Amino acid sequence: MLKNNAARLNETVKGVETMSRFALAVLALASGVYTYLGVRDLLDGSATFVFFAAIIYSAAVSVAIYAFWTFMLRFVPLVTSGVQRAALFLTMAVGCLMIMAMSSWLNAAALAGSAALEQHLTVTLEGYVADLDAAHGNALAAQSLLPDVQRAAERFSRLAGDERESGALTGTTGSGSVVQLLTQMGAQMNELGASITGSREEVAALFDQGSAHLAKLRELVSAPGVIAPRADAFSAEVVQLSAVIAALQETSVAPSVKRAAADLSLGFIAPVADGGSAGLVLRQDQVMETVRNSVAAQSAALAQAADEILAEPKVEPRRFVPLSPAEAVLRYWSDFIPSWAGAISIDLLPVVLVLVLMVVHDAMRREAGSLEEAETMTAAEMLRAVDIYRRLTVEPAPAAAVVEGGEEGVPEAPAKEAPEATVTPIDVNQRKRSEGPVRP
Repeated sequence: MLKNNAARLNETVKGVETMSRFALAVLALASGVYTYLGVRDLLDGSATFVFFAAIIYSAAVSVAIYAFWTFMLRFVPLVTSGVQRAALFLTMAVGCLMIMAMSSWLNAAALAGSAALEQHLTVTLEGYVADLDAAHGNALAAQSLLPDVQRAAERFSRLAGDERESGALTGTTGSGSVVQLLTQMGAQMNELGASITGSREEVAALFDQGSAHLAKLRELVSAPGVIAPRADAFSAEVVQLSAVIAALQETSVAPSVKRAAADLSLGFIAPVADGGSAGLVLRQDQVMETVRNSVAAQSAALAQAADEILAEPKVEPRRFVPLSPAEAVLRYWSDFIPSWAGAISIDLLPVVLVLVLMVVHDAMRREAGSLEEAETMTAAEMLRAVDIYRRLTVEPAPAAAVVEGGEEGVPEAPAKEAPEATVTPIDVNQRKRSEGPVRP
């Protein structure tokens, strides 16, 4: 039963040998085709040069893959020594790494190159969206100072009106030095508030322009068709969007607010008291000193708020780097694991065939034992071996009783018995190999 199983396994291995060669050739050809598609995008030069260079490289890859796996399919199943088999496995691992280096990543580039480039454009688009939002937020941050400036302007204007109408500060009505000072401070605050309000319109216009560029970029990313022209148009739009983001950062009025706040206190000029009496002059001086202190406090508050806005990190200019399909696949490999698995499987699938043949040959050797050649002996070879064995084992005829031509009366010498032939049966298979193949 064991010998029959070994024979059937041997016949099956011979039966699938042609199929194994065909499958290996198809896999090598498929790997060469995808290698051609992947390497074509990496070469520069004329169309003819690129075509022939890619063809030669892909053909070399196909031949190398077919030859390597043919050697492995032939030798690994036949080696039984543990050390020798380990050496072959190590050689096979090195060969697999070399195949992946020269073919698999190019196969992945051919399978997922366009998708990887779209992924690169999408990631870049997300970065520019964040940059535009950050620049817009920094530009609008100075708008938060507008309520404080408006409140200060209203307070100075209201105090000037109260002093003019009822003498709320000095006790004397009329337009004197205090009214002039308060009116002056109110006017400066209104000018600062107007500059902040004016920048709002410019920021809104730049943001709308940047949003239009982002919409165009989204269309290029999601549009169908060849990826290369869309990538070129994407680069052109990115340049314009970068200019808009830089302009947004320049429209921030926080530096202007800080300078204006410093001018309020450092450039404070109090008018000379013009009261008609010494008491009124004294009261005017006291009120103007109070106004000076109030302006200094307001200036410090505005400067501190402007410093907080200026301390926010600026948007660093982003540079768009175009990638080839192979570079994009390598950079975003984690997003295309199925494509990588398919590309590597095309090249390394023969590993499974090598392991299957190794297991089958081990089973054949274990079941057939030492009668492996007897299982494949033909009937003619068996008959020839039996005939040779019969000739070696037959006994020779006895010696003659009378010596022919002897003299009369001479007693006949006793015949010596021939020594018995001692024949040691030899291994039939060994005799068969020494005699050479015998044909019926």
